Amino acid sequence: MKLLVIRHAIAEDRDAFAVTGQPDGNRPLTDEGRKKMKGVVRGLARVVPRIDVLAASPLLRATQTADLVSKGYGGLEMQTVDELSPERRPDELLGWLRTHQLGDTVAIVGHEPHLGFLAGWLLTGRNDSFVDFKKGGAVLLEFDDPPSGGNAVLAWAMPPRLLRWLGKDA
Repeated sequence: MKLLVIRHAIAEDRDAFAVTGQPDGNRPLTDEGRKKMKGVVRGLARVVPRIDVLAASPLLRATQTADLVSKGYGGLEMQTVDELSPERRPDELLGWLRTHQLGDTVAIVGHEPHLGFLAGWLLTGRNDSFVDFKKGGAVLLEFDDPPSGGNAVLAWAMPPRLLRWLGKDA
């Protein structure tokens, strides 16, 4: 299995959005975030040509980012997965991950610091965050066996700037 882990794109400022009285889960992407993420998706499509499963956290900024990924991959159906919520423990996603085939390429869209801890746990089996996810950044993890803590291999980690550069001529 390949697991493409993507952090959501640039969203509205947390403090400025808070004055609207709406919950933070409703905080949307900015126009700049959408524009930059479209470039990221073009770059992703060059290094990960096929996605079989696409899932996102239920928070608006993650689902909006996943929608951009979906469009870049030809209208791929997106699932909302509560275990990708930022307050969840990384190991809680394991049950959902194991429902997919070993040959699948699964893409997930979520939040920091949750994704950093998830990647760290899948790579080492420890609750450490050592992968830096910038907004719109991504990592590709690979598994030869069903996913579990400590059995992932890091294929690559790329910041959004590099992904946009890769997608420039796509």
